[in-house]
Amino acid sequence: MAEPNQSGGSVVSGVAGRYASALFELAQDQNAVDAVEADLTRVEALAAESEDLRRLLKSPVYTADEQKAAMGAVLDKVGIGGLAGNFVRLVASKRRLFLLLPMIKGYKALNAQAKGIVPAEVRLAEAPSDALLDEIRATVRDLAKSEVSLDVKVDPALIGGLVVKVGSRMIDASLRTKLNAIRLSLKEAR
Repeated sequence: MAEPNQSGGSVVSGVAGRYASALFELAQDQNAVDAVEADLTRVEALAAESEDLRRLLKSPVYTADEQKAAMGAVLDKVGIGGLAGNFVRLVASKRRLFLLLPMIKGYKALNAQAKGIVPAEVRLAEAPSDALLDEIRATVRDLAKSEVSLDVKVDPALIGGLVVKVGSRMIDASLRTKLNAIRLSLKEAR
């Protein structure tokens, strides 16, 4: 089952969550958690690079045998076997490939939680330099009082500054929000 997080909720849920949890428990039993994550990350990267693979994952027109054969060929070509390879083949045989990427995301969330790593989302107006990213990571780590995994997103609509979300806490230090606050106070002053 899904591991509860600090607030008592579940890190993963639904069908994808159940598959991710089952794989995570099996990987723990075989002391292969990080190896499985590395292989799943490679599958995720392949899907990001290949339109044909994304089509295979999302399209309901392929039979279970076609999905299993196609995914088997992809896995064999890139050398992904073992627990991760067997898992992807099982998912294909059950016609659940459309949930493979959410399953991988769920697995990663369970692994991060088991290691005490807190996920954090950082949105910036432009791509940060490595030095700024290190500074943000250190600040968020101090805020969370734990190791953090940053998900950095570029959002030009922020104009400047950043928005950080750690769990249910959000810190909005964006220029857009500050300008909106000034605009609101000017309207009230009229």
